[in-house]
Amino acid sequence: MRSLVWMITVASLLAVTDVPAKQSRKGTAALAADAESAAVNLRIAYLHRPTTRTFFPYFDPPAADSGLQGARLGIEDNNTTGRFTGQIFALNEISVDEGDDPASVFLRLLAEGYRHILVDLPAASIERLSLLPGAEHSVIYDVGSTDDRLREAACSTRVLHLLPSRSMRADALAQYLVQKRWTKWFLIVGRQPSDRLYADAVERAAKRFGGKIVAIKVWEYDFADRRTPEAVIPVFTQGADHDVLIVADEAAEFGDLLPYRSWFARPVVGTQGLVPSAWHRTHEAWGALQLQKRFREQAGRWMDETDYGAWLAIRAIGEAATRAKTVEFDAIANFLRSDQFALAGFKGVPLSFRSWDGQLRQPVLLAHERALVAVAPIEGFIHPRNELDTLGYDQSESVCDAKR
Repeated sequence: MRSLVWMITVASLLAVTDVPAKQSRKGTAALAADAESAAVNLRIAYLHRPTTRTFFPYFDPPAADSGLQGARLGIEDNNTTGRFTGQIFALNEISVDEGDDPASVFLRLLAEGYRHILVDLPAASIERLSLLPGAEHSVIYDVGSTDDRLREAACSTRVLHLLPSRSMRADALAQYLVQKRWTKWFLIVGRQPSDRLYADAVERAAKRFGGKIVAIKVWEYDFADRRTPEAVIPVFTQGADHDVLIVADEAAEFGDLLPYRSWFARPVVGTQGLVPSAWHRTHEAWGALQLQKRFREQAGRWMDETDYGAWLAIRAIGEAATRAKTVEFDAIANFLRSDQFALAGFKGVPLSFRSWDGQLRQPVLLAHERALVAVAPIEGFIHPRNELDTLGYDQSESVCDAKR
């Protein structure tokens, strides 16, 4: 297990704490220690496991610091505001390696006084953390999971979800396809359990918005025994006439091979092709270009979804602290779930947490590799209270009983 505390610069600390000029003669290390001791009043932990993604092309390896860079930028943004409010934020980054137990690390953080804990772990681990004794005195910020079960049957008042769920992504895609009148869908499902969950979300979206799944096939090829994509894919995609191929391949084992090889000339959407996501490097509207540039200057790469989720979590804490005018835990936790909370996420509308499942309401981007195509909710899909609630499980549909 590795831990790293991410702090703001000495200059920023001195600016915030208004250190008199005569004290500037002290050594840099002494000034930093004095400023840190005097000013840091809200500590945030980030619990994550290094990526275990196994299927990726050699030219597109996963970022080793995915999520971490977004959290660091969020801390910097919070402290920019904190210079005027007297609130200073610090981040403790904890890497949970394969042999480490996330639960024991989480309990240690609680014992050390951490109450705001970002978590980038598998859904099962997040559920387990939410049930630990003492977790009721914390807020767990799920910055990487898309699992609907965490928002439904296994939901918890202790967990807030920053990224769109699978159901929100599928609903966003369905709205766009229905608007285009591409209502006949050929669904291809991968072999991983997560692929089946994505397919379930697509099937649910079809029923909600009027799509028709004309065929479902499970991908079972590995291109051994001299089989090639050019030979397999045209035959595999024959069958019922369809408007689009929807692929459920979260592990990226085969989905990128489908475009331009199918039997019919049809677009590919889903986990590959036109992809619904929380963030995309081509997004530049509503001031997003400014965030893109600042992140790239800091990290030397593009912001990914986990970076965005972590940035949102840190900014949500900072916004609640600013609006509540305190760093006291209960006040921030209550404000985050209140009707008064609104977060600017560079998506054109205020973002807020749903009271019934802790999901952050937000538009979903629909983009391919080099262009943003649309932003859902799509015009024409209305809701009596908030159009963002046309994405995912609405309150009347939810089975969440968040009493845990």
